[in-house]
Amino acid sequence: MPIRIPRGWEIPEREASPEHLVFGRRKAFGIGAGLMVAAPAMAQTAEAFPPAMRNTRYVPGRDITAERDATTYNNYYEFGTDKGISRAAQRLPQRPWTVKVEGMVGTPREFGIEDLLRTMPIEERVYRLRCVEAWSMVVPWTGFPLSALLAQVNPLASAKYVVFETAAIPAVMPGLRQSWYPWPYTEGCTIEEAGNELSFMVVGAYGKALPAQNGGPIRFHQPWKYGFKAGKSITRIRLTDQRPVSFWERIQATEYGFWANVNPEVSHPRWSQASERVIGTNERVPTRLFNGYADFVAPLYTGLQNERLWA
Repeated sequence: MPIRIPRGWEIPEREASPEHLVFGRRKAFGIGAGLMVAAPAMAQTAEAFPPAMRNTRYVPGRDITAERDATTYNNYYEFGTDKGISRAAQRLPQRPWTVKVEGMVGTPREFGIEDLLRTMPIEERVYRLRCVEAWSMVVPWTGFPLSALLAQVNPLASAKYVVFETAAIPAVMPGLRQSWYPWPYTEGCTIEEAGNELSFMVVGAYGKALPAQNGGPIRFHQPWKYGFKAGKSITRIRLTDQRPVSFWERIQATEYGFWANVNPEVSHPRWSQASERVIGTNERVPTRLFNGYADFVAPLYTGLQNERLWA
């Protein structure tokens, strides 16, 4: 008898949302069933933020973290080095906001956040988030594939890497006074990683505009990597043929490398990565290779066994 092994993203049909609820919700917001892009968001309120259909291809396998926990336990060194920076981050203006995409592209462009909300294929994805500090969350992000954004600027064939730069606004970011850090915060990935279907530009969470403390109004997320790889409050994206040295790699390369893929069998120099603390609970659970997304991303690293992929 043939044996069928389901992939990690599959769910039983009985768990899918009923059609009348999905399309009824869209109708209530004045969005046609065939329209997959969002209307402009004019203010950061739950009422103004456009609704988005959940993509059930990406199943976290855990309960969603409570919104209060996910929005009050945050790493954002521009506002402070502890986790309680949510109040301080409210000083970061969310509008107007633009993102420049430049470098080795055929059509450099500057996008307003409202333009992206209006033109990109907006959807909701529930992703796991695994911090290198061995804690984790599950968050319903709203956003669009990075590949959809890059398609608007026509990357050159010679482009090999994508670099993300976080806003640096001294007037509202007191952490920038710590001059020993290599501001602005930058992160990067290969062009192949950027093109992977999981690579996601995030503009919302929990059905609302993305809070400033979580990287609003727009951040980057690759759920198979440790969280420090996810740039927050992005103002510039640059394509290059030179491998970037990112923020934490520049500070301590022996602890924070370029790839930083999640692997429970490779410890951080100062602690084990075999398990993780689930934020909002007292639970500690085993960590999974690539944070549970190996089916989607493992082929990206074929032939790279000599690279330091896990730290």
